[in-house]
Amino acid sequence: MAISSLNIGISGMKAYQGALDSSANNIANAQTKGYQPQLASFQENANGGVRVNISKAAQDLAAINSNAENSNADASGTDLSTELTNNLQYKAGFEFSAKVVKTADEIFATLLDLNK
Repeated sequence: MAISSLNIGISGMKAYQGALDSSANNIANAQTKGYQPQLASFQENANGGVRVNISKAAQDLAAINSNAENSNADASGTDLSTELTNNLQYKAGFEFSAKVVKTADEIFATLLDLNK
């Protein structure tokens, strides 16, 4: 139980770190001409836990939306308010996953102490 919880927490931390990296890249390139933002989507692993897929498939759609809203072909498709909101969510998810890892570690340590 403790080991599977540990694996689930670690996979969550890795997934949220990947999403944070993607969002940071989007924010850093928000003013870059022709930049198309990446989209992070989370999926459940078959053995538990979570993973993130960073998709560039949404680039064309983001460019179309950006052009339609701004009528500016040079603008990137990055919406800073969405990216900042996503950053807060990803940070909270990472912190929660870290707490799962910490709790699993404490349970595992307690189980090992029982055998002494």
